[in-house]
Amino acid sequence: MGSELKLEKTESSWTGRWFSWTRQSDSMLRNVEQLILSCVKTAYKRFYVDIGSVVGQCDKIWTISLNEDSPKTPLVMLHGMASGLALWCPNLDALAATRPVYAMDLLGFGRSSRPKFSSDAEKVEAQWVESVEEWRREVKLEQFILLGHSLGGYIATAYALKYPERVRHLILADPWGFAERPDNINEKYQIPFYIRVVATIFQPLNPLWPVRAAGPAGKWLVSKTRPDISRKYTNYVKDADTVIPEYIYQCNSQTPSGESAFHALMNGFGWAKHPMIRRASQLSPSLGVTVLYGARSWVQRGAGQIAEHRPGAETHVQVINGAGHHIYLDKPELFNKYVLEACERGDSPRRVDQPQEQSANTDTGDSTGGATSGPTSRPTSGSTSRPTSRPASGATGDHTPSPQT
Repeated sequence: MGSELKLEKTESSWTGRWFSWTRQSDSMLRNVEQLILSCVKTAYKRFYVDIGSVVGQCDKIWTISLNEDSPKTPLVMLHGMASGLALWCPNLDALAATRPVYAMDLLGFGRSSRPKFSSDAEKVEAQWVESVEEWRREVKLEQFILLGHSLGGYIATAYALKYPERVRHLILADPWGFAERPDNINEKYQIPFYIRVVATIFQPLNPLWPVRAAGPAGKWLVSKTRPDISRKYTNYVKDADTVIPEYIYQCNSQTPSGESAFHALMNGFGWAKHPMIRRASQLSPSLGVTVLYGARSWVQRGAGQIAEHRPGAETHVQVINGAGHHIYLDKPELFNKYVLEACERGDSPRRVDQPQEQSANTDTGDSTGGATSGPTSRPTSGSTSRPTSRPASGATGDHTPSPQT
Protein backbone atom coordinates (compact mmCIF):
# COMPACT_ATOMS: atom_id res chain seq x y z
CA MET A 1 0.00 0.00 0.00
CA GLY A 2 2.64 2.47 -0.91
CA SER A 3 3.68 4.87 -3.60
CA GLU A 4 7.20 5.50 -4.78
CA LEU A 5 8.64 8.66 -6.28
CA LYS A 6 11.40 7.45 -8.57
CA LEU A 7 14.71 9.10 -9.24
CA GLU A 8 17.44 8.40 -11.73
CA LYS A 9 20.36 6.24 -10.74
CA THR A 10 23.06 8.22 -8.91
CA GLU A 11 25.98 5.79 -8.70
CA SER A 12 29.20 6.53 -10.54
CA SER A 13 29.68 4.74 -13.88
CA TRP A 14 33.20 3.56 -13.01
CA THR A 15 31.70 1.02 -10.63
CA GLY A 16 29.83 -0.78 -13.39
CA ARG A 17 32.25 -3.62 -13.89
CA TRP A 18 32.53 -4.19 -10.13
CA PHE A 19 28.74 -4.34 -9.81
CA SER A 20 28.61 -6.93 -12.60
CA TRP A 21 30.92 -9.14 -10.51
CA THR A 22 28.97 -8.66 -7.28
CA ARG A 23 25.60 -9.01 -9.05
CA GLN A 24 24.50 -5.72 -7.53
CA SER A 25 21.39 -4.34 -9.22
CA ASP A 26 19.51 -1.12 -8.50
CA SER A 27 16.33 -2.59 -9.96
CA MET A 28 16.71 -5.75 -7.88
CA LEU A 29 17.18 -3.70 -4.70
CA ARG A 30 14.10 -1.64 -5.56
CA ASN A 31 12.02 -4.74 -6.28
CA VAL A 32 13.09 -6.72 -3.25
CA GLU A 33 12.45 -3.70 -1.01
CA GLN A 34 8.94 -3.54 -2.44
CA LEU A 35 8.42 -7.24 -1.71
CA ILE A 36 9.39 -6.73 1.93
CA LEU A 37 7.24 -3.63 2.37
CA SER A 38 4.21 -5.37 0.86
CA CYS A 39 3.47 -6.67 4.37
CA VAL A 40 2.93 -3.10 5.63
CA LYS A 41 -0.81 -2.37 5.79
CA THR A 42 -0.56 1.37 6.51
CA ALA A 43 -0.46 3.59 3.43
CA TYR A 44 3.03 4.94 2.87
CA LYS A 45 5.13 7.01 0.49
CA ARG A 46 8.74 6.44 -0.54
CA PHE A 47 10.81 9.25 -1.96
CA TYR A 48 14.25 10.78 -2.22
CA VAL A 49 15.11 13.85 -0.17
CA ASP A 50 17.75 16.03 -1.80
CA ILE A 51 20.07 17.26 0.98
CA GLY A 52 22.63 18.97 -1.26
CA SER A 53 26.39 18.67 -0.91
CA VAL A 54 26.74 17.44 2.69
CA VAL A 55 29.39 14.86 1.78
CA GLY A 56 29.18 14.38 -1.98
CA GLN A 57 28.13 16.78 -4.72
CA CYS A 58 24.42 15.94 -4.66
CA ASP A 59 23.45 13.71 -1.75
CA LYS A 60 20.02 12.12 -1.58
CA ILE A 61 18.34 10.26 1.28
CA TRP A 62 15.87 7.48 0.48
CA THR A 63 12.87 7.84 2.80
CA ILE A 64 9.60 6.17 3.73
CA SER A 65 6.80 8.10 5.47
CA LEU A 66 3.57 6.91 7.05
CA ASN A 67 0.59 8.73 8.60
CA GLU A 68 2.05 12.16 7.83
CA ASP A 69 -1.23 13.96 8.60
CA SER A 70 -1.34 12.92 12.26
CA PRO A 71 -0.95 15.90 14.63
CA LYS A 72 1.25 13.96 17.05
CA THR A 73 5.01 14.32 17.30
CA PRO A 74 6.69 12.52 14.37
CA LEU A 75 8.96 9.54 14.99
CA VAL A 76 12.16 9.37 12.92
CA MET A 77 13.97 6.01 12.70
CA LEU A 78 17.66 5.42 11.96
CA HIS A 79 18.78 1.87 11.15
CA GLY A 80 22.06 0.15 11.99
CA MET A 81 25.10 -0.73 9.92
CA ALA A 82 24.50 -2.91 6.84
CA SER A 83 20.74 -2.44 7.13
CA GLY A 84 18.02 -0.49 5.36
CA LEU A 85 14.59 1.00 5.99
CA ALA A 86 12.68 -2.07 4.77
CA LEU A 87 13.90 -4.13 7.72
CA TRP A 88 11.66 -2.05 10.03
CA CYS A 89 8.64 -3.77 8.43
CA PRO A 90 7.60 -5.65 11.64
CA ASN A 91 7.29 -2.30 13.42
CA LEU A 92 5.93 0.26 10.97
CA ASP A 93 2.19 -0.45 11.27
CA ALA A 94 2.18 -0.39 15.07
CA LEU A 95 4.36 2.70 15.37
CA ALA A 96 2.48 4.64 12.69
CA ALA A 97 -0.98 3.83 14.08
CA THR A 98 -1.22 7.12 15.98
CA ARG A 99 1.61 9.36 14.74
CA PRO A 100 3.72 10.23 11.69
CA VAL A 101 6.65 7.89 11.14
CA TYR A 102 9.67 8.48 8.94
CA ALA A 103 12.46 5.99 8.29
CA MET A 104 15.44 6.58 6.06
CA ASP A 105 18.31 4.74 4.48
CA LEU A 106 21.22 6.48 6.19
CA LEU A 107 23.57 8.30 3.85
CA GLY A 108 25.94 5.67 2.45
CA PHE A 109 23.50 2.77 2.91
CA GLY A 110 20.58 1.15 1.10
CA ARG A 111 19.18 3.25 -1.73
CA SER A 112 20.61 6.55 -0.49
CA SER A 113 23.61 8.23 -2.11
CA ARG A 114 27.01 6.67 -1.48
CA PRO A 115 29.52 9.52 -1.26
CA LYS A 116 33.09 9.24 -0.06
CA PHE A 117 33.13 10.07 3.65
CA SER A 118 36.11 11.38 5.57
CA SER A 119 38.48 8.84 7.12
CA ASP A 120 38.57 10.86 10.35
CA ALA A 121 36.16 9.64 13.05
CA GLU A 122 35.10 13.09 14.27
CA LYS A 123 34.49 14.34 10.73
CA VAL A 124 32.50 11.22 9.82
CA GLU A 125 30.28 11.71 12.85
CA ALA A 126 29.73 15.36 11.90
CA GLN A 127 28.92 14.40 8.30
CA TRP A 128 26.26 11.93 9.37
CA VAL A 129 24.77 14.43 11.82
CA GLU A 130 24.58 17.11 9.13
CA SER A 131 22.99 14.66 6.68
CA VAL A 132 20.19 14.04 9.20
CA GLU A 133 19.82 17.77 9.87
CA GLU A 134 19.62 18.66 6.18
CA TRP A 135 17.09 15.85 5.72
CA ARG A 136 15.02 17.34 8.59
CA ARG A 137 15.21 20.78 7.04
CA GLU A 138 14.02 19.52 3.65
CA VAL A 139 11.21 17.42 5.13
CA LYS A 140 10.22 20.45 7.24
CA LEU A 141 10.04 18.79 10.65
CA GLU A 142 10.43 21.28 13.49
CA GLN A 143 10.71 18.72 16.28
CA PHE A 144 10.55 14.95 16.40
CA ILE A 145 11.23 11.85 18.46
CA LEU A 146 14.47 10.24 17.30
CA LEU A 147 15.00 6.48 17.42
CA GLY A 148 18.28 4.83 16.46
CA HIS A 149 19.25 1.15 16.42
CA SER A 150 22.90 0.18 16.90
CA LEU A 151 24.99 2.51 14.69
CA GLY A 152 21.80 4.53 14.24
CA GLY A 153 21.73 5.00 18.01
CA TYR A 154 25.23 6.44 17.93
CA ILE A 155 24.27 8.85 15.14
CA ALA A 156 21.00 9.76 16.87
CA THR A 157 22.85 10.66 20.07
CA ALA A 158 25.40 12.73 18.16
CA TYR A 159 22.51 14.56 16.49
CA ALA A 160 20.79 15.21 19.84
CA LEU A 161 24.03 16.64 21.20
CA LYS A 162 24.32 19.17 18.38
CA TYR A 163 20.63 19.91 17.76
CA PRO A 164 18.90 19.42 21.13
CA GLU A 165 16.13 21.84 20.23
CA ARG A 166 14.93 19.46 17.50
CA VAL A 167 14.65 16.26 19.56
CA ARG A 168 11.62 15.76 21.84
CA HIS A 169 12.77 12.35 23.08
CA LEU A 170 15.75 10.11 22.28
CA ILE A 171 15.20 6.35 21.94
CA LEU A 172 18.31 4.16 21.77
CA ALA A 173 17.69 0.58 20.66
CA ASP A 174 20.67 -1.60 21.59
CA PRO A 175 22.98 1.27 20.59
CA TRP A 176 26.53 0.71 19.40
CA GLY A 177 29.50 2.87 20.36
CA PHE A 178 28.74 3.90 23.95
CA ALA A 179 30.97 1.75 26.16
CA GLU A 180 34.68 2.31 26.65
CA ARG A 181 36.86 -0.38 25.11
CA PRO A 182 38.45 -2.43 27.94
CA ASP A 183 42.22 -2.25 28.22
CA ASN A 184 42.46 -5.98 28.83
CA ILE A 185 40.06 -7.03 26.09
CA ASN A 186 41.99 -10.15 25.03
CA GLU A 187 42.18 -11.48 28.58
CA LYS A 188 38.67 -10.39 29.59
CA TYR A 189 36.99 -12.09 26.65
CA GLN A 190 39.54 -14.93 26.33
CA ILE A 191 40.01 -14.33 22.63
CA PRO A 192 42.14 -17.14 21.11
CA PHE A 193 45.53 -16.15 19.73
CA TYR A 194 44.69 -17.15 16.15
CA ILE A 195 41.56 -14.98 16.22
CA ARG A 196 43.65 -12.02 17.36
CA VAL A 197 46.07 -12.62 14.48
CA VAL A 198 43.28 -12.81 11.90
CA ALA A 199 41.59 -9.71 13.36
CA THR A 200 44.86 -7.78 13.16
CA ILE A 201 45.42 -8.78 9.53
CA PHE A 202 41.93 -7.77 8.43
CA GLN A 203 41.53 -4.70 10.65
CA PRO A 204 42.23 -2.29 7.73
CA LEU A 205 39.38 -3.81 5.71
CA ASN A 206 35.71 -2.90 5.87
CA PRO A 207 33.54 -5.26 7.94
CA LEU A 208 31.56 -6.67 5.01
CA TRP A 209 34.36 -7.04 2.48
CA PRO A 210 33.79 -10.84 2.24
CA VAL A 211 30.26 -10.24 0.89
CA ARG A 212 31.63 -8.26 -2.05
CA ALA A 213 34.72 -10.43 -2.48
CA ALA A 214 32.47 -13.47 -2.83
CA GLY A 215 30.94 -12.00 -5.97
CA PRO A 216 27.95 -14.07 -7.16
CA ALA A 217 28.19 -16.18 -3.98
CA GLY A 218 27.68 -13.12 -1.77
CA LYS A 219 23.95 -13.68 -1.28
CA TRP A 220 24.60 -17.31 -0.30
CA LEU A 221 27.21 -16.09 2.19
CA VAL A 222 24.70 -13.68 3.75
CA SER A 223 22.03 -16.39 4.05
CA LYS A 224 24.44 -18.86 5.67
CA THR A 225 26.04 -16.36 8.04
CA ARG A 226 22.80 -15.28 9.73
CA PRO A 227 19.93 -17.61 8.73
CA ASP A 228 18.18 -16.71 11.99
CA ILE A 229 17.46 -13.19 10.72
CA SER A 230 15.57 -14.50 7.69
CA ARG A 231 13.60 -16.96 9.82
CA LYS A 232 12.37 -14.17 12.07
CA TYR A 233 10.82 -12.39 9.08
CA THR A 234 8.76 -15.41 7.97
CA ASN A 235 5.66 -14.13 9.82
CA TYR A 236 5.82 -10.89 7.83
CA VAL A 237 7.50 -11.46 4.48
CA LYS A 238 6.60 -14.10 1.90
CA ASP A 239 9.61 -16.25 0.93
CA ALA A 240 11.65 -14.50 3.62
CA ASP A 241 14.42 -17.11 3.42
CA THR A 242 15.34 -15.81 -0.05
CA VAL A 243 13.95 -12.26 -0.03
CA ILE A 244 15.69 -11.05 3.15
CA PRO A 245 19.20 -12.30 2.21
CA GLU A 246 18.72 -10.76 -1.23
CA TYR A 247 17.82 -7.40 0.30
CA ILE A 248 20.76 -7.44 2.72
CA TYR A 249 23.08 -8.52 -0.09
CA GLN A 250 21.86 -5.83 -2.49
CA CYS A 251 22.23 -3.19 0.24
CA ASN A 252 25.82 -4.21 0.91
CA SER A 253 27.24 -5.28 -2.45
CA GLN A 254 27.37 -1.67 -3.62
CA THR A 255 30.20 0.79 -3.05
CA PRO A 256 30.88 0.50 0.72
CA SER A 257 30.34 4.19 1.46
CA GLY A 258 28.55 4.05 4.83
CA GLU A 259 30.45 0.91 5.72
CA SER A 260 33.77 2.73 5.23
CA ALA A 261 32.45 5.59 7.37
CA PHE A 262 31.53 3.11 10.11
CA HIS A 263 35.02 1.60 9.85
CA ALA A 264 36.46 5.08 10.50
CA LEU A 265 34.42 5.28 13.72
CA MET A 266 35.50 1.85 14.94
CA ASN A 267 38.03 1.01 17.61
CA GLY A 268 37.61 -2.69 17.04
CA PHE A 269 34.19 -3.86 15.84
CA GLY A 270 32.40 -3.50 19.17
CA TRP A 271 33.68 -0.09 20.22
CA ALA A 272 33.92 3.48 18.99
CA LYS A 273 37.03 5.65 18.90
CA HIS A 274 35.03 8.35 20.67
CA PRO A 275 32.59 6.49 22.96
CA MET A 276 29.29 8.26 23.48
CA ILE A 277 29.26 7.61 27.21
CA ARG A 278 31.99 10.25 27.58
CA ARG A 279 29.55 12.84 26.24
CA ALA A 280 26.34 11.71 27.95
CA SER A 281 26.60 14.52 30.49
CA GLN A 282 26.39 17.02 27.62
CA LEU A 283 22.90 15.90 26.58
CA SER A 284 20.26 18.51 27.35
CA PRO A 285 18.88 17.99 30.89
CA SER A 286 15.37 18.52 29.51
CA LEU A 287 15.78 15.70 26.97
CA GLY A 288 14.15 12.42 27.94
CA VAL A 289 16.12 9.31 26.97
CA THR A 290 14.86 5.74 26.67
CA VAL A 291 17.41 2.92 26.27
CA LEU A 292 16.23 -0.51 25.10
CA TYR A 293 18.57 -3.51 25.29
CA GLY A 294 18.29 -7.12 24.25
CA ALA A 295 19.25 -9.35 27.19
CA ARG A 296 21.19 -11.64 24.83
CA SER A 297 22.84 -8.93 22.75
CA TRP A 298 26.59 -8.84 22.13
CA VAL A 299 26.64 -5.03 22.40
CA GLN A 300 28.28 -3.65 25.54
CA ARG A 301 25.68 -1.75 27.56
CA GLY A 302 27.49 1.53 27.97
CA ALA A 303 24.34 3.49 27.14
CA GLY A 304 22.75 2.05 30.27
CA GLN A 305 25.10 4.27 32.25
CA ILE A 306 23.62 7.46 30.78
CA ALA A 307 21.58 8.16 33.91
CA GLU A 308 24.73 8.17 36.04
CA HIS A 309 26.15 10.94 33.87
CA ARG A 310 23.05 13.16 33.86
CA PRO A 311 21.53 13.19 37.36
CA GLY A 312 18.13 14.79 37.53
CA ALA A 313 17.35 14.07 33.89
CA GLU A 314 14.65 11.71 32.66
CA THR A 315 16.19 8.34 31.75
CA HIS A 316 14.53 4.97 31.25
CA VAL A 317 16.46 1.72 30.71
CA GLN A 318 14.59 -1.39 29.61
CA VAL A 319 16.18 -4.83 29.10
CA ILE A 320 14.08 -7.22 27.00
CA ASN A 321 14.55 -10.88 27.89
CA GLY A 322 14.89 -13.30 25.00
CA ALA A 323 15.99 -10.57 22.59
CA GLY A 324 19.39 -10.21 21.00
CA HIS A 325 20.90 -7.24 19.22
CA HIS A 326 18.02 -6.99 16.74
CA ILE A 327 15.41 -6.29 19.40
CA TYR A 328 12.97 -4.74 16.90
CA LEU A 329 12.88 -8.12 15.16
CA ASP A 330 13.46 -10.58 18.02
CA LYS A 331 10.60 -9.21 20.15
CA PRO A 332 8.68 -6.82 17.88
CA GLU A 333 5.53 -6.59 20.04
CA LEU A 334 7.47 -5.63 23.15
CA PHE A 335 9.78 -3.35 21.18
CA ASN A 336 6.80 -1.55 19.67
CA LYS A 337 5.17 -1.26 23.10
CA TYR A 338 8.20 0.36 24.71
CA VAL A 339 8.82 2.66 21.76
CA LEU A 340 5.21 3.85 21.84
CA GLU A 341 5.48 4.48 25.58
CA ALA A 342 8.63 6.52 24.97
CA CYS A 343 6.83 8.44 22.22
CA GLU A 344 4.05 9.34 24.65
CA ARG A 345 6.68 10.74 26.98
CA GLY A 346 8.07 12.71 24.04
CA ASP A 347 4.65 14.20 23.33
CA SER A 348 4.78 15.85 26.76
CA PRO A 349 8.47 16.41 27.49
CA ARG A 350 9.52 17.06 31.09
CA ARG A 351 10.60 20.53 32.11
CA VAL A 352 14.04 20.92 33.65
CA ASP A 353 12.51 22.00 36.98
CA GLN A 354 10.36 18.86 37.27
CA PRO A 355 11.49 15.98 39.53
CA GLN A 356 13.78 13.44 37.95
CA GLU A 357 12.30 10.26 36.52
CA GLN A 358 14.65 7.32 36.18
CA SER A 359 13.95 3.62 35.91
CA ALA A 360 15.74 0.37 35.16
CA ASN A 361 13.47 -2.50 34.18
CA THR A 362 13.75 -5.99 32.76
CA ASP A 363 10.98 -7.53 30.68
CA THR A 364 9.61 -10.66 32.36
CA GLY A 365 7.76 -11.98 29.35
CA ASP A 366 8.22 -15.52 28.09
CA SER A 367 10.38 -16.50 25.13
CA THR A 368 7.59 -15.80 22.67
CA GLY A 369 7.40 -12.16 23.64
CA GLY A 370 3.67 -12.39 24.15
CA ALA A 371 3.62 -11.87 27.91
CA THR A 372 3.53 -8.54 29.60
CA SER A 373 6.60 -6.91 31.02
CA GLY A 374 7.29 -5.66 34.50
CA PRO A 375 10.09 -4.16 36.55
CA THR A 376 12.58 -6.32 38.36
CA SER A 377 14.19 -3.37 40.10
CA ARG A 378 13.66 0.34 40.40
CA PRO A 379 16.19 2.77 41.80
CA THR A 380 15.36 4.25 45.15
CA SER A 381 14.79 7.97 45.33
CA GLY A 382 17.91 9.83 44.30
CA SER A 383 19.70 6.83 42.81
CA THR A 384 20.62 6.41 39.20
CA SER A 385 19.43 3.69 36.88
CA ARG A 386 21.57 1.02 35.32
CA PRO A 387 20.77 -2.01 33.19
CA THR A 388 20.29 -5.32 34.90
CA SER A 389 22.90 -8.05 34.59
CA ARG A 390 23.17 -10.42 31.66
CA PRO A 391 21.29 -13.72 31.77
CA ALA A 392 23.01 -16.68 33.36
CA SER A 393 25.09 -18.91 31.14
CA GLY A 394 23.01 -21.15 28.96
CA ALA A 395 21.24 -18.48 26.95
CA THR A 396 22.03 -18.96 23.31
CA GLY A 397 22.54 -16.79 20.28
CA ASP A 398 23.41 -13.17 19.53
CA HIS A 399 26.65 -13.10 21.51
CA THR A 400 28.88 -12.52 18.50
CA PRO A 401 28.90 -9.53 16.15
CA SER A 402 26.40 -9.92 13.33
CA PRO A 403 26.63 -8.61 9.76
CA GLN A 404 24.16 -5.91 10.81
CA THR A 405 24.92 -3.47 13.58
